[in-house]
Amino acid sequence: MRMQKTAAVAGFAALMCFAQCALAAVSAEQAARLGRDLTPVGAEKAGNADGTIPAWEGGITRPPTGYKIGMFHPDPFPGDQPLFTITAANMDDHAAKLTEGAKALLKKYPNTYRMPVYPTRRSASFPQRTYDYTKRNATSCELISAGEGIRNCAEGIPFPIPQNAYEVIWNHKLKYKGVAVQRWANQVAPTASGAYSVVRLREELLGLYYKEGNTTENINNVLIYFFQVVEGPARLAGNVLLVHETLNQAAQARQAWIYNPGQRRVRRAPNVAYDNPGTASDGLRTNDMTDMFNGAMDRYDWKLVGKKEMFVPYNSYVAHSDKTKIADLIRPGHLNPDKMRYELHRVWVVEATLKPGKRHINSRRTFYVDEDSWSILGLDHYDGRGQLWRVSEAPSINYYDQPTFWSTIEVHYDLQSGRYIAGLLDNEEKVYDFSFQTSPDDFSPQSLRKRGIR
Repeated sequence: MRMQKTAAVAGFAALMCFAQCALAAVSAEQAARLGRDLTPVGAEKAGNADGTIPAWEGGITRPPTGYKIGMFHPDPFPGDQPLFTITAANMDDHAAKLTEGAKALLKKYPNTYRMPVYPTRRSASFPQRTYDYTKRNATSCELISAGEGIRNCAEGIPFPIPQNAYEVIWNHKLKYKGVAVQRWANQVAPTASGAYSVVRLREELLGLYYKEGNTTENINNVLIYFFQVVEGPARLAGNVLLVHETLNQAAQARQAWIYNPGQRRVRRAPNVAYDNPGTASDGLRTNDMTDMFNGAMDRYDWKLVGKKEMFVPYNSYVAHSDKTKIADLIRPGHLNPDKMRYELHRVWVVEATLKPGKRHINSRRTFYVDEDSWSILGLDHYDGRGQLWRVSEAPSINYYDQPTFWSTIEVHYDLQSGRYIAGLLDNEEKVYDFSFQTSPDDFSPQSLRKRGIR
């Protein structure tokens, strides 16, 4: 009874904080730092004291010579060589800058897993319009509904000078990804011995928040329209998932539907959320692990730990290349280290701890959020016993045609089974199509049967 009373008091205090802090946008004086000592999206513009992280100078604003839209994005740093490689033998020398997940992978696979560390290149950049609206958002955007929603925001990063963990995660959720995207999101889930088959997934996304003239108030509470169809193997082909990801999930939960070609009917899918298994994932990926994290935040207590210098996957152009085949990437236990690139970057560290009385397979999660792009680049997942269970990474690149900095692979390692799942593998397909034309009508439940017929 005493525990229940304590939890009730804590919950009331949290609600009172949000009620009082809903108007916690930063002052005009603080916002004036954006573009001055802070980058336009809120990162520290200066490098670090010892020079291992350089100053941000605008990121990549022009693609390498010869690049044309539709090409896989060539490596803008082809002459870079590893400064050193972190292995199980020398990991203690670098422990302060390693995630707990990285340490666990080095220990589990001491003979094969390693982390080649390259010079730090602060390549993240966004359109000027994103920068302009980010500065406006800094003095107007507000958290509402105990952190489950936001208001008075438009187009840019909502909280470039974050005051709490909710704001950091919202920055990840709302980072610019292009208005409409069509992509191949193929995934493999190798056995412990490395055997795998490819699940071909085609996806379409529409984010009205990023469309010129839109605000959080005129998008009908829909943050992202998402369509996914399985195109192979044959036993799965034709299955379709449709999601309307709501902006304020306290006001209205995520809406989802599935189409099964065997049944030839459209059904609501309320379980496409939280810790239910993702599409064809062999139980290695939950729905809220898509894009490293998505969906409602209400099952966890969120804490902003602070900012740290960490080794994270970055500028992963070799892994992205069409010259790299899926077979070149997949190895037993983990992705091929020869195709990986790690760099030292400043990241925001956020802890999420499961609330008393709430259910999720992960009792705790630690997020590592890049200060330059607001991308979650690393994520440690703990099981119900409090032991590290899964490790997620998002090797990412700057997509020159937008520009935006976004994952080119999402990989989730299961330390207990020795398996992993890697997604967004488009190396043998077409690169992301940011010129894709679509509208909300294309994402109606009524369209599913027609689009799912094979």
